[in-house]
Amino acid sequence: MNYAAIQDAFFRLKSNRLFELFVIFIIIVSALEIGAKTYQLPDSAVSFTQFLDLFITLFFLVEITIRFIAEPHKREFFKSGWNVFDTLVVVISLIPINDSEMALLARLVRVFRVLRMVSVIPELRILINSLIKALPQLGYVMLLMFIIFYIYAAIGSFLFNTINPVLWGNIAISMLTLFRVMTFEDWTDIQYETMEVYPMSWVFYLSFIFFTAFAFLNMVIGIVVNVMEEEHAKAREIEHEGEPTLVDLHCEIRELKKMIVDMQKKQ
Repeated sequence: MNYAAIQDAFFRLKSNRLFELFVIFIIIVSALEIGAKTYQLPDSAVSFTQFLDLFITLFFLVEITIRFIAEPHKREFFKSGWNVFDTLVVVISLIPINDSEMALLARLVRVFRVLRMVSVIPELRILINSLIKALPQLGYVMLLMFIIFYIYAAIGSFLFNTINPVLWGNIAISMLTLFRVMTFEDWTDIQYETMEVYPMSWVFYLSFIFFTAFAFLNMVIGIVVNVMEEEHAKAREIEHEGEPTLVDLHCEIRELKKMIVDMQKKQ
């Protein structure tokens, strides 16, 4: 059997739905195996997990080899960030866990094998890509949120320092207190404490919650959803690449009508 035949067989195997589901199953087993190791296990169970870890490592090595051989253009394989991530996880997983100075690194990398679920499932890849592409826009939202935090922390430190210096002693502590308010962690206790001295201080808290917990949260959700819609649109374009669009069909229909009219005139 020549290389082209092997490559074609591996490509069909890689594209097989049952093989993809089996890979997902192995990833889930790997996650359960990692979780089991956090418990105190009997010697027989420890031996089984060691055997299972070896099997999973070898399976992922074979699976990444199949994907690499099935790729027609080998350089394109490593242009995908997910392929690079999968390869690094598999290669570093080959480091022996026991009797090695890099044992801790090997254990940590085995935890990241669970993330291979993202590279296997396209919907998860779209979600992660959307979050990454949304980061530049989210950066400006975070900057604006920091400004709001800074202003409110300064005001809170000036007004409430004498009431409770533990919560409002300086601007850094005040920002931590405001983060607690934003996450609704017993924020009413903080509010009622200051309202005993400043009855109208509720305006301070409610306006801050409106800006941060409601307005900024909706802005973040809007940005992420917008980017996700763009990523889904790109995925649909790639999936239906080469198929005629509605505009193309309308143009063809007009051309056919024109040809029919010309033929009728000639007759």
